[in-house]
Amino acid sequence: MFSIFKKDPIKKLNKLYEAKLEQAMWAQRNGDIRSYAMITAEAEKIAEEIEQLKTSDKD
Repeated sequence: MFSIFKKDPIKKLNKLYEAKLEQAMWAQRNGDIRSYAMITAEAEKIAEEIEQLKTSDKD
């Protein structure tokens, strides 16, 4: 009944994923390749979580 008020976790994770990618881009532009690699790895973990949520919703 109140499902319209529930927050979508996929939407929240997508926003976080996009922010991490932008952070990584700026680190790369500034020449900080180590930070770029770490932030990109974090973004990949978030992408995996998104995929898991998407597959669990389909089932």
